Amino acid sequence: MNTINKSAVQQIATIHSNKRVGAYHQILINVGEMVKSCRPGNFVAISVGGDSSRMILRRAFAISRVSDSSQYGGTMELIVAPHGSGSKWLCAQPEGSELDIVAPLGTSFGIPTEPINALLVGGGYGSAPLFGLADVLKNRGCKVDMLLGASIGTKIYAPMEGKRSVNSLKIYTEDGSMGEKGRVTESLLEIISNRSIDVIYSCGPMGMLRAITELVANTEVIHQCAVEESMACGIGICMTCVLPVRNEDGSTSMLRSCIDGPVMDGSHVQWDLVGRIPEAHQ
Repeated sequence: MNTINKSAVQQIATIHSNKRVGAYHQILINVGEMVKSCRPGNFVAISVGGDSSRMILRRAFAISRVSDSSQYGGTMELIVAPHGSGSKWLCAQPEGSELDIVAPLGTSFGIPTEPINALLVGGGYGSAPLFGLADVLKNRGCKVDMLLGASIGTKIYAPMEGKRSVNSLKIYTEDGSMGEKGRVTESLLEIISNRSIDVIYSCGPMGMLRAITELVANTEVIHQCAVEESMACGIGICMTCVLPVRNEDGSTSMLRSCIDGPVMDGSHVQWDLVGRIPEAHQ
């Protein structure tokens, strides 16, 4: 296993609670000492379907946040949209069920050593890891603003929690059913200028991550994004989650999202080549 996942362990974890929150499920898992190794941006790979299932591959889920309390011990929070067969199975598991998990996996968001002005941009349930990140940034003395976007209001995850977690929150929906009508990228440059943003942290659809990268290309703003690529193994073996990334010499390498990501420098991703094989690798 790559050194980036040197803290990852496989263990059996118990579901503490499973609550429906809008269009998603908030699942809290007891993971014990594992929380000490988890960082914002990491993910967990979960065996789904049960012992007799044909779903032999683990499913990767972003870790929303972790907590270590005297009452519950070490817990991991997941925000899951019940779309595919694996996520539907997970959302159907009751309190007390046991899960076979491997975590923490992948790269995490870079946390500044000094206070900065940070902008967190999330799309749909992809915004969930940003809440835990906001806690860490605020503890470092950073000023944290957040933009949340989705196609409709019901797909905005926990807007009230967002307001409590950051200095300011702005919501966009494509149909105008919550917040402003439009996309999170529409006023991005204006917000960056008005709030003197140093770093953007983003989670969400690949199209949104690409749009943010292109908008800040001519600015000094750093863009750290958690890419959304399908991960079949989660530990760098299967090569199904590769992304084209520009090297310092201008060449392109196909890097694994689960090992070299999911958090990457948006300016390094060759967004126009995503889903294609660069000529040099054919």
